Amino acid sequence: MRRCRLVAVTVVTVVLVVLLAYSAAVVAAELVKAKDGSGIVGYKDTPIQPWSGYHVHDPDRPAPRRVQPGLSASAAPSDAVVLFNGTDLSKWEASKWKIEDQEIVAGAGSLTTKESFGDCQLHLEWQAPDPPVGEDWDHGNNGVMLMGLFEIQVFDTFTTPLYPDGQAASVYAQTPPLVNACRKPGQWQNYDIIFYAPVFKDGKLVSPARVTMLHNGVLVHHNQEIYGPTDHRTLAKYEKPIAAKHPLVLSGHNNPVRFRNIWIRPL
Repeated sequence: MRRCRLVAVTVVTVVLVVLLAYSAAVVAAELVKAKDGSGIVGYKDTPIQPWSGYHVHDPDRPAPRRVQPGLSASAAPSDAVVLFNGTDLSKWEASKWKIEDQEIVAGAGSLTTKESFGDCQLHLEWQAPDPPVGEDWDHGNNGVMLMGLFEIQVFDTFTTPLYPDGQAASVYAQTPPLVNACRKPGQWQNYDIIFYAPVFKDGKLVSPARVTMLHNGVLVHHNQEIYGPTDHRTLAKYEKPIAAKHPLVLSGHNNPVRFRNIWIRPL
C-alpha cells in the first residue's frame, strides 16, 4: 500500500511539473511585442473585440497617454487649460468682475472665456457670501453655463430652500441634483463636471448633451440627459442646431459669489 502511494505521488508530481513547464512555454511563445517599439507586450492569438477591432490584450492597441495629476484634488492636471489660478483674468473676456485676495468676485453681467469648448472635464470652486446677501431667491445665485447654454446652478441651498430644479448643482429648470450636498455660506464648494455636448447631423439632433457631476465629492448627476438650452420658467428643448464648441460662461446675478481654482480639460 505504501509503495502504491509513493508511485501515485510521484506520478502526480511529474504531471504537475510537465504541465507547469508546458504552460510557461506556451505563455512565452504567445507573448509578442508592440510593433511601434514601445516595449509593450501582449497577445495576438486572442479573440478580436467587436467594439474595438483589437485583440484581447492587444499590444498594438493605442496606450493611454501619460498625464501628470495635480498635487491635490483641486490642482489642475498637466493637460488642463487653467482658466483662473488666482492672478489674472487673461483667459476671459473683459467684464466688471474683479479679483480680490486671489479669488474672482462676481459683479454685474457674466464672465465669458475667450476660448470655446465642447466635451470637457471642468473643475471649479465657489463660495456663497456669509452672511447671505440680497433677497432669499438670490442667495449665492450664479450659474456655470456649459457652452454658454446649459446651466449648472450655483446657489446657497444650505441656507435657502428653493424649487428643486433650481437648487445648487441642478441642471437649472430641468433636473434636480440627486442629493443636496451644499455647504454653509462662507465655505468653499467644489464642482467636478464631465460634460458631453449635443451632436447634430444634417441639422437634426443625434444625441443630446449629457452631464455627470460631483458636488463636494458627492455624485449628484450620473450621465444625466440635458433636454435643451437653459432658460427661466420655460420648457427646455433643442430648437436649432448648436455648434460643437462655445465659450464657458459664469452667469452673474448681482450677487458677490467668489470663484477660484478653475480649470478645464477638453475631451
